[in-house]
Amino acid sequence: MATQPSHFEENLLCPVCRDIFRDPVLLLCSHSFCWVCLDQYWELSGSQMCPVCRTDFCMDRPPCNRALKDLCEIFLQERKNSMSVEAELFCSVHGEKLKLFCEEDEHLVCSVCVNDDIHVKHTCRPVDEAAVALKVQFTLSVRSSVQNKPEVFAREHQAEQTEAHIKKQFEQLHQFLRDEEAARITALREEEEKKRKLSEEQMIRINSELSSLVERVRITEEEIESSNISFLLKYKGPPESTQCNSPCPENLPKVLIDVAKHLGNLKFSVWQKMKAAAKYIPVILDPNTAHPCLHLSDNLSDVWFGQWSRQALAYTNKCEGYSSVLGSEGFSSGTHYWDVEVGDNTTWVLGVISESAIQTRDNLSSSGLWRLGFHNGRYGQGLSGDILMPLAVKQKVQRIRVQLDWDGGQVSFFNPLTDTHLHTFKHTFSERVFPYFCNVCPSQALRILPVEMAPAGLEVQRLSALTSKIESK
Repeated sequence: MATQPSHFEENLLCPVCRDIFRDPVLLLCSHSFCWVCLDQYWELSGSQMCPVCRTDFCMDRPPCNRALKDLCEIFLQERKNSMSVEAELFCSVHGEKLKLFCEEDEHLVCSVCVNDDIHVKHTCRPVDEAAVALKVQFTLSVRSSVQNKPEVFAREHQAEQTEAHIKKQFEQLHQFLRDEEAARITALREEEEKKRKLSEEQMIRINSELSSLVERVRITEEEIESSNISFLLKYKGPPESTQCNSPCPENLPKVLIDVAKHLGNLKFSVWQKMKAAAKYIPVILDPNTAHPCLHLSDNLSDVWFGQWSRQALAYTNKCEGYSSVLGSEGFSSGTHYWDVEVGDNTTWVLGVISESAIQTRDNLSSSGLWRLGFHNGRYGQGLSGDILMPLAVKQKVQRIRVQLDWDGGQVSFFNPLTDTHLHTFKHTFSERVFPYFCNVCPSQALRILPVEMAPAGLEVQRLSALTSKIESK
């Protein structure tokens, strides 16, 4: 009669072959299988999907589950060792077979040892029973360690990483201010040099005119000091006013620094330039909701698909299966929109998800996720866990605009480059909804595009125009 596997051993069995994992691999839905079993299943079924939950898998080959592989190897080695040792486990004192386990002393004893004074008041249980209990306890301890330690490490890593990003962004701001200060000081020095040269030119001109005036005064004084007859013979009336002009005319160019230009509204001008340089991202991605295979940019606006990421270690104890990430802020009123650069991405999904549906992203009911996506060269739209229904799109879309009208109960999708309406879902919202992003293409990131901060009135007019276009369809 075959021995039933223990609770601990059950966790090490492949769902397909029901044997200890060999070369285990991990799918995006978090289920693990032997690579040989999974490959045979895919070949027989004709599609790459999870044998358990039927979730599509879009990569060529899933990554190896190294943690599970190591655990299986350890288990097999321990089982091999125990089988070779069990035949020789006899009590060294009484020569009897060791069939009991003393819980107080934590070692094996025989039936004679139980009656000794040392163990008479101890709890001794059969070997199989004690082993099962301790394996369960060990399994729970290992699971707790595996689940909790990555979260602790993730928190520490996140804190260090976040601090580094904060310092980096403030250093960029500091550098911007240093560059702006240097540019304004340079402008001041250039004006100072220009005015200095102009002042030198004026002084040369004034000195020349002054020398000429001094010479005329000297000649005039000589004429005045001459005899009366000589003076009268040379006298031709009083000198003309042009001959007595001051060497410092009033119409000389100003040589003073334009202080008002350099200091007027200085802080405001710098702030305006800084605001233009610092782009505003309407939706910020939340790393704590990102699938481990997703990588986010430092400014939390880009999402790549790749190998397992340390950025999302805290995610490993969750059950969400799609390689998705959410926006950090939920909306419960008003109208909001964000543009996403999809480029040549081959597999993506965009939309919004309700707060109650967030914890079950891989097993959604008939409502909770409104999405538009692209896969296998075709566009589609769908609600929650339903398969995407084909959507007719005339030309390839490089950008997608997602517009949420929470009060009006609409989620709409546009091509902002051609101002083309693609699709609209209608639903009466009753809870917060969050922006939803799914990327399964390793060669192209999804990028949330920055927007220009427009006056409130213009923004309302723009959104009203989009809403009117939807209603006219």
